[in-house]
Amino acid sequence: MGVMAIPWAARVYIGCALVGAAGCALPTLSPGAHTPWSAVALLAALYALCELPARCPLLGRLLGGATAPMGAGSFFPVLLASALLLPPAAAALTALPGALLARVEQRPAGVRRVWRASQLLIAVWAAALVAETLGCDEVIGKGAYIPDFPYALLPAAASALTFCLVLTALDGGIRIAAERIPPRRAWRGQPGRALAPYAVHGLAGLMMAVLWRSTYGPVAALFVLLPMYISCWVFAQYHRESAAHQATIRALVQAVDIKDRYTRGHSERVGRASALIAHELGMAEERLEILRFAGILHDVGKLGVPTRVLRKDGPLTPEERRIIELHPEYGHEMVRGIGFLGEARAAILHHHERMDGSGYPYGLTGSQIPEFARVVAVADAFDAMTSTRSYSRARPVATAVAELERCSGTHFDPRMVGALVRALDRHGWQTAVTADEPGLPGLPGLPGRPGNVPAARGPVAAPRTVRAPRAAAGPPPAPDAIATLDGRAALPARRPGARVAPHAPHAPVPPGGRA
Repeated sequence: MGVMAIPWAARVYIGCALVGAAGCALPTLSPGAHTPWSAVALLAALYALCELPARCPLLGRLLGGATAPMGAGSFFPVLLASALLLPPAAAALTALPGALLARVEQRPAGVRRVWRASQLLIAVWAAALVAETLGCDEVIGKGAYIPDFPYALLPAAASALTFCLVLTALDGGIRIAAERIPPRRAWRGQPGRALAPYAVHGLAGLMMAVLWRSTYGPVAALFVLLPMYISCWVFAQYHRESAAHQATIRALVQAVDIKDRYTRGHSERVGRASALIAHELGMAEERLEILRFAGILHDVGKLGVPTRVLRKDGPLTPEERRIIELHPEYGHEMVRGIGFLGEARAAILHHHERMDGSGYPYGLTGSQIPEFARVVAVADAFDAMTSTRSYSRARPVATAVAELERCSGTHFDPRMVGALVRALDRHGWQTAVTADEPGLPGLPGLPGRPGNVPAARGPVAAPRTVRAPRAAAGPPPAPDAIATLDGRAALPARRPGARVAPHAPHAPVPPGGRA
């Protein structure tokens, strides 16, 4: 992407910002400005040094942040301290070297650095102007003055708020100009999300400024950056770990999708339906995310099932049923060492249990079945009925809901079924083509790719959102047509409390059903 790829409106906007930034900083060069160049140079060098770990991989690795997102936002306290300590024009200059050194993820890098520098110069100048107007010099201590608390909080808070609002306003403007986002959407939610972090940066900047003016001098102010760096490092570690979790789950799901091409996308939809149920039940955000993982990974045990069984058209033989019934246990064995999955492991093992004890692998009943497993069972059955497979066509959402309600209490937990029905009434359900229909983007060399597509089984409907009416549409399916084996022919009923065959890889689970 070159400079010519930038829309003309964005180029004009960036040019205006550059002119504005130059106007903010030029007064430092005017005669009689009395610019404190030593303080400007020291603060500018400090801010630039803070940006180097993000720009230099070797230095970042030595400091423990090779992939840490240590962008300019991590060290805004330096800029806010400058706004409290220096005149507006001088404070603006302290942002220039660091902004030009900051890491740029996308091209064109040069234009983006110019924009970033202009934006920061204007924001720091405005913050310093507000601090100067509120008499910041006196309240943070200067000359004969000593720091005056709590009054020093007023200019610091006003300065941080101004800094936040100016950056947010400029960000929204560039989004409108470069991405052609409607103005009503450009700033939606941004000030509210940014306010708390900038308030913390403002307090750290105030501490730096007070220590800078103290008898201990600028060296003491550097100690404020140590906790800021540690918090930045911890935040980066959290995001790094979260990214690793997501990559692990993507790899497992992709492996299942490659092996069982006719259910491609099923895992993600079950995860989405599980999250809808959890949200309706009022689960905490942390549990909701783990439950979504459980829905996504519920079929990971299919990696241990022969491909010929997974891809077979039509009903399964009794022997093939016994083979595929082992996939929850295979899945549990695969993920048992992944600590962050927590309760999701039990859901993977028990998502084919039934409330009346006729499910598998352990024939658990009622509350013995883990809560996550009861949620995933409903989500799994719903998506299996509403998506097209090699052995069955998709059914209407209303028909699937009617079948879930009919089997509520015997196969499924009525509480989970009710939560899904309420969520569908509120949000609808996004349907999409599945892997046995033409037009599905797939992986290179696999079915679903243009030029290598299985035969069509009927016209492909465009993705649409379907609302679930409470009344069933058409006659209900046969009594056990529900998806205990991903929608295949019904399993023979087991007596309540039945256990798996002796060759199963796990011993029976104690009451409560947790592995």
